[in-house]
Amino acid sequence: MKYGRSLVDLATELERQIATKQDMIVPTPLMHHVTSDNGTSVLNIETPEGVRTFNTTENCRRQLADRLKIPFAYFERMRADQPALLDRNIDTWLHAQPEQRMVRVLDGRARAFLSDRYRRLDNYDLLAHVYPMLRELPGARVDSCEVTDSRMYLKVVTDRVTFDLNPEVGDIVHAGVVISNSETGQGSLSVSPLVFRLRCKNGLIAADHAMRKTHVGRLTDASTEEVTIFKEDTLQADDAAFFLKVRDVVQSAISEATFSLIAERMRKTLGIKLTGDPVKAVEKLAVRYLLADHERAGVLRSLISEGDLTGFGLVNAITGYAQEVGEYDRSTELEAIGGKMLEQSAKEWTELAEAA
Repeated sequence: MKYGRSLVDLATELERQIATKQDMIVPTPLMHHVTSDNGTSVLNIETPEGVRTFNTTENCRRQLADRLKIPFAYFERMRADQPALLDRNIDTWLHAQPEQRMVRVLDGRARAFLSDRYRRLDNYDLLAHVYPMLRELPGARVDSCEVTDSRMYLKVVTDRVTFDLNPEVGDIVHAGVVISNSETGQGSLSVSPLVFRLRCKNGLIAADHAMRKTHVGRLTDASTEEVTIFKEDTLQADDAAFFLKVRDVVQSAISEATFSLIAERMRKTLGIKLTGDPVKAVEKLAVRYLLADHERAGVLRSLISEGDLTGFGLVNAITGYAQEVGEYDRSTELEAIGGKMLEQSAKEWTELAEAA
């Protein structure tokens, strides 16, 4: 499992972000897009105090392009080669059909362009509510955590819930849970069971057993004629019932019953022999799960180096390679692919095992 930052460093970063983040409900006629000479995308917003200027992140540009039905590749081409054309396109469509949008700002940059019904489940509040729950779990420890531009992750493991995958050699796994959240519209809040293998420190995420909460709330009372800026105290919504549900799902994810079900599926992959060409097996795996060429090569290297030519070895080749990946988001996605492999049908496993 890839190490991110310490829990103290995570809390410090989230606390820092509180001081610089801001949410605004903005009528689109008050927005204007300007592309600078060097191609920087800028969103100008008319507020009662004057025009405020924000550089946009790639995520914000993607969401803006998607809302205006401009293909993102064309959006970026105009930004590079015809910036005036891009500005005219954006402003025309922003103003032609007025609506209210939520613009989320961090460190002076517009990082998200969302519906005004987007429910803010902020990372700091989530950590503040969830961490005390996690501390109550017997033997629980935070093995890995991170906050990226797109998501926050907490990966928690307990040594009180264990399973021996192969008693002949003693291959112990521990139960865990992954809690992740996006403040920028790049996924729902998710709570998923985690399997942590002691021998190689691999983590596997059983996403099919996850709880997900989409960020959709009630319509706001924001003005349709001017920008509404949310103050920090107005963001402290009463989410007590929701976080109690999160606690229940965390306890379920890390329970003996859920963990044993997932671990038993892992154990069954020990009996799947890769009788075909392992290179072809990894190629099929790469196509099935949309792995990039360098990822396919990394998984193959991991499989060959471990020398375990079984379905279990293939699963661990994915989760083992996940530790080498530079981006924490992608590393976590690969751990979830390992979990998806446990859900494959007998036919799908046969196609991999007999690949030629």
